[in-house]
Amino acid sequence: MRREDLSLLLARLCPMNVMLDRAGRVTHVGPTLQKLRPETLMIGEPFLDHFALIRPRSVTSMAGLLESTGAKLHLRFRDEPETALKGQIVPLDRGEGAVVNLSFGISILEAVKDYDLSSADFSATDLAIELLYLVEAKSAAMEASRTLNQRLQGAMIAAEERAFTDTLTGLKNRRAMNHILSRLLASGAPFALMHLDLDYFKSVNDTLGHAAGDHVLQHVARLMVEETRNDDTVARIGGDEFVLMFRNLHDRDRLNGIADRLIARLEEPIPFGDDICRISASIGTALSAQFRAPDGAQILHAADIALYAAKRQGKACHRFFDQETLGEIDNEIQAPCHTET
Repeated sequence: MRREDLSLLLARLCPMNVMLDRAGRVTHVGPTLQKLRPETLMIGEPFLDHFALIRPRSVTSMAGLLESTGAKLHLRFRDEPETALKGQIVPLDRGEGAVVNLSFGISILEAVKDYDLSSADFSATDLAIELLYLVEAKSAAMEASRTLNQRLQGAMIAAEERAFTDTLTGLKNRRAMNHILSRLLASGAPFALMHLDLDYFKSVNDTLGHAAGDHVLQHVARLMVEETRNDDTVARIGGDEFVLMFRNLHDRDRLNGIADRLIARLEEPIPFGDDICRISASIGTALSAQFRAPDGAQILHAADIALYAAKRQGKACHRFFDQETLGEIDNEIQAPCHTET
């Protein structure tokens, strides 16, 4: 077979072949191998000028390489990137030279990525094609798995969010309040807990209907979010009952100011269609620092007692939990409310 015909045949069957003359100079380069070095002219140059022979170590010259019939070769490109290659050298008839067939071996995945290779760059019978298909299938499966996991995680987060959210107001619900309160107690950071109960809310429901009541609750929720910090917690724990928790806030003057603003704003008329809704609020506050080793039920109960004292004072009031509060309830003492309405 003429060398030209052999070159065409090898280009189809072994697209990473190098044909050498008897002196070890390159006479033909397979199309895939040339694609790895598109700007390098190898033809006419010594094979070992472009490829460094790693093994067999005993071969140190081109003459020795040409005599290594059937030997398995380990090579690399001399220039960057120094891609590792495997190969086998087969002599041509009548000492006309040799053919070196090359492959990437285990570095095929990196090579495909580095050189942007596709199945068209390999022989149809090359096992590398099957490996590439497996890799592509694995990548597709992993991507599908990632997408599914993201969807499942998103659904789980959405479900958890729904489980901790009051559907009417968008505030935290009682379950979320209990969870956050437990975390606050575990952290040991000081905090304040306000229990707010709407005054005259029942009359809104009774006279204007539940739609008006829902409108008022949503208005109250927006107002409380406006009056609190981003890291504070506002939860609706009952029909018209709310709990506000303030991490690292135990200054009574500041807390009293927040309560006064809430009461004042809640007493502003709330339009509902052609009607006006009028409510107010009573608030009781307990401080974690008031207890040696507080638990959730204890501090909630303390805030309830303070709220009860505010209700007995005439509503639209804010009271702190303390021994005086307990005494007032026990003795059914009522005093003028300090909060302006």
